[in-house]
Amino acid sequence: MATKAKQLKILIKAIWVLNWFNSCGFAELVPMVGSRWDMERFGMIITGTPRHADVLFIAGYQTLKSIERAKRIYEQMPEPKVVLALGSCTMSGGMYWDSYNTVKRLSDHLPITMYIPGCPPRPEAVFEACGKIFQHVKEM
Repeated sequence: MATKAKQLKILIKAIWVLNWFNSCGFAELVPMVGSRWDMERFGMIITGTPRHADVLFIAGYQTLKSIERAKRIYEQMPEPKVVLALGSCTMSGGMYWDSYNTVKRLSDHLPITMYIPGCPPRPEAVFEACGKIFQHVKEM
């Protein structure tokens, strides 16, 4: 196991990100892919399939139906996998907390690595979280 961690430490140049957004959650990450922040410049590359993803970004409120799809996506990701939950909706249901169909805490359904607070969270906070992921992999 130690040699695999060393190989991973040498090979890590970028993290591949899969986005799972509901409702307004997409608006939270749009500035990151634009020219001002340009997440690819910092080593975060969007992938279209969970089978290649290292990190799953989940943003916006989740319904009981959508959380089942998110679980399926999580199960398809290879190890080691990281889940970043963006915004207050993933922590407490946000402004939809009293809805019968809204998931109140995402951590009841998926193993969340890190929550990023805010409504919406600032791009700086997302970059800081991804920086911590890079640091964690280097220390393996």
